[in-house]
Amino acid sequence: MSTSYDVIVIGGGPAGSSSSAILAEEGHKVLLLEREKFPRYHIGESLIPFTYFPLERLGLVERMKKSHFVNKYSVCFVPPHGRTSQPFYFFNRYDKDTVASTWQVLRSEFDQILLDNSREKGVEVKEQTKVLELLRDGDQKVIGVRAQSHDGTITDYHARITLDCTGKEAFTTVRNGWRVRDPYLNKVAVWTYYKGSRREPGIDEGQTTVAFVKDKGWFWHIPQHDDMVSVGVVAEGKYLSRDGIKDAEGIFKREVEENVWIKESLSHGQQVGQYHITSEYTHHARHCGSDGLLLVGDAFAFLDPVFSSGLMFAMKSGVLAGEEVSKALKENDLGPARFTKYSQELRQGVENMRKLVYAFYDPNFSFGQLIRNHPDAQGAVTDCLSGDVNKDYSVLWDQIRELVPLPDDLPLGEPEVKTPELAATS
Repeated sequence: MSTSYDVIVIGGGPAGSSSSAILAEEGHKVLLLEREKFPRYHIGESLIPFTYFPLERLGLVERMKKSHFVNKYSVCFVPPHGRTSQPFYFFNRYDKDTVASTWQVLRSEFDQILLDNSREKGVEVKEQTKVLELLRDGDQKVIGVRAQSHDGTITDYHARITLDCTGKEAFTTVRNGWRVRDPYLNKVAVWTYYKGSRREPGIDEGQTTVAFVKDKGWFWHIPQHDDMVSVGVVAEGKYLSRDGIKDAEGIFKREVEENVWIKESLSHGQQVGQYHITSEYTHHARHCGSDGLLLVGDAFAFLDPVFSSGLMFAMKSGVLAGEEVSKALKENDLGPARFTKYSQELRQGVENMRKLVYAFYDPNFSFGQLIRNHPDAQGAVTDCLSGDVNKDYSVLWDQIRELVPLPDDLPLGEPEVKTPELAATS
């Protein structure tokens, strides 16, 4: 069995499946190593409109339209006292045949679709295979990985370039000491599932509801198929652990009482499954990669989930990485500097969405006040929140700064390019 490939992809989630499918479609020999056996559970279940374009590039739009995933046409915001806002409909701004609607997905099923698509394109997929370490040559260039299969067999696999698509665990980011915490966006999330929770009628059945609690915390309420709902609360850890309550179930049940709409909606259903908890959502990578290595998806950056940007960024970066690596292979130029433009495009998108997230959590900010001050801002806010993140929003940022401060862009993401002097001493 050959152990030499053009590309090794670590991780079979949306970033890994997307990048590997593009590369295989372009004729490259690709190995994808996935630690778990699919289908497997994962959180992050709501697609924003501009996820349409990665899905289109992967040839999966029609498959999604024929799926049983719930259509999502709108987002609604609910204050603690329970009076809902008018739904925000995507079709009021976008073409009804493209990004005017999207989907609420069960990740075990959605990720299986993506992984199967990569197989169909020719990717060699090895599940239940754990990557133990990166392989490097004498110049510290990454030349492959050492991995262990489910039967304990350890194998060295070699490739011209390795893509780290390991999600929030960020396999190489952590090992290289590249992980950078966001100065402010370090929240805690607690969530579970309900069967039979109340849904809105008609086209609002699949809307995402963001329901506020004290101190700028918020619930998500995401309707799924088979009458299931994903529901969770996100807030500062100090707020959620108050009163000495630290277990996930206790925190969740207490916070349900803090929003009238959530309490009433969940009263129609029955909680099922376990309660989950995770913390320190937002992180960034100091570099997008190095010689023989490229980071994709959450391994590169992950933002607080308030605007459901995670899946869009994972798939967008997967498609970008697949296309750029394919060009690099064909031109026989895999030097780290080659991926500067790739990193800059991803960071621009992350920084634009990050500014809106910062504004959202500032107690002195409201989108309503912004729109009253500047009616023309509504279109720009809509575009950014829908995932159209790679364009100039400088006017919008100036308008928001009249209300609250916004963060400077983080000087992160450029590829690690070693000079000959540094390489000699490493």
